[in-house]
Formats: sequence, structure tokens, C-alpha cells
Amino acid sequence: MRKANLTAALVWVLSVATACGGKDSTGPNPPPTPPEPPYSGTIFIDPDIITSSDPTTYQGLTYAGQESRTMFDRRVNDWVTVDAYLFDVSFDDGLSTEVDVNPEFGDTATARAVADKYSDVIGRLPTALRRNVDNVWIHKGTQPFGGGNHSLLIHVGQADSYEADGILEETLVHEATHTSLDSLVTADPDWQTAQNGDGTFISTYARDNPTREDVAESFLPYLAIRYRADRISKGMADTIKATIPHRIDFFDQLSLDVHPIN
Repeated sequence: MRKANLTAALVWVLSVATACGGKDSTGPNPPPTPPEPPYSGTIFIDPDIITSSDPTTYQGLTYAGQESRTMFDRRVNDWVTVDAYLFDVSFDDGLSTEVDVNPEFGDTATARAVADKYSDVIGRLPTALRRNVDNVWIHKGTQPFGGGNHSLLIHVGQADSYEADGILEETLVHEATHTSLDSLVTADPDWQTAQNGDGTFISTYARDNPTREDVAESFLPYLAIRYRADRISKGMADTIKATIPHRIDFFDQLSLDVHPIN
């Protein structure tokens, strides 16, 4: 069931000069209060932006044996080095990645099934978001996903929860944006101009982490209004357009390849 989202009214409060002691007292106006972000986090806004029935670019995988790999593991909040099961994965747009499965899954067949499942899901993400994904790290455990370091981090217990809520693909969009777009966008003066022009953020998570999370929080809503407008409510589309119009224009100008979505 689609989560309802209520948009706070965007009110700019202006100070009014008042008379004092028979004389006008007109001090400088305080800066306007930025509008409150409409969402807490954008991976939750709608489970239908990308679904399990959408096409995938995933073509298949090849087992490459077991070798030492250093991966981040949120269960210990640190880097771990393990003798991982390795799988070479190919996509129909010419991209490829290596999926590294923690040996805790027990055997090659189980590791292959896990790698196959998440490679299929990752294949539904736009080409632009998979360009810098060199490795996918998969562990057991219920811990948040991660993106960056030319990788995606998946904990399958958390993945089960995201899948039950219908937001597995949406969460991976967020993380893959970190991996493939953050370095391209965050330091761009035009992005900073867009942030300033909008005057607010799409989510409180973006507002509280403007340099780390704003790109990833903004891209999924952008994807929704540009390529999945028929899957979200008009109210949601209007809210996104009213909140981040300059960021939307910025993403438009990048002319990103969103295959297989378009």
C-alpha cells in the first residue's frame, strides 16, 4: 500500500515594522525561515518507482572461485577481509561488476543464488547509477545498505525488510547514486547554485546531511517525476516539483542514461 505523504505549507514570514514611542522603528528584516522538507527520507516515498516486475539489464553471472576480498561490514562497523565467493556479473548495456559474497553463506550454490538474486535487482537500476559499481559486497545481518567506494553494500536481513516494504530497488537507487553520482555532482558549483536556488531540501535526512546525502535523496524523486510520473500521485509530483525545481533542472542537464527505465 502506498504511503501517504502530507506536504507542509511553504510559508515565508516577513517582519512588519511597528510604531514605538510615537516614532517608526524599522529594523532590518530577519532572513526568511526555509520551508520544512516534505519527507523524512525519500526511499520511503513510493514503492512503485521501480518494481520487481520491471525489466532488468542483468544477463548472467560466472563463478570465479574464492579469493581474499576486503569489504565493509556494518555488523562490526569496520573493514573485514574474507575468503569471498566471487561472481563476474554482466549487464546488457556493456557494464559489468564483481559480486563478493561472504563465505558465511556456506557453499558455492547458496552464494550463487544470493549473487543471482541481487544482481537481477541491481540490473533494474539506471545505467548511469551502475557505471562506477565495481564490486557488490553481500553479507548476512540486518544492517543498513551502503554506497560509495566504487561498491554497493548489502546485508540480506535488511534486504528482506526492504523487499517486504517494496522499497528494495528504491534503496539501491539511493546507494548507487552515492557510488556513481556523488563525485560528479557534489562539488559542482551548479549543484550548489541549485541547492541555494531551491532554498530547502526534499527530506530532513538531506537537510541534516547536505553535503553527504542531498544528491542521493534528490535523485530518486527526480527519477520518479521524470520517468515514473504515472506511478506516483499528482500531489507527490507537485510536491517534488515545488520543492527542488532547480535540482530537477540540474539533473536534466546531465542527460543521464537511465536504461532500462526509459
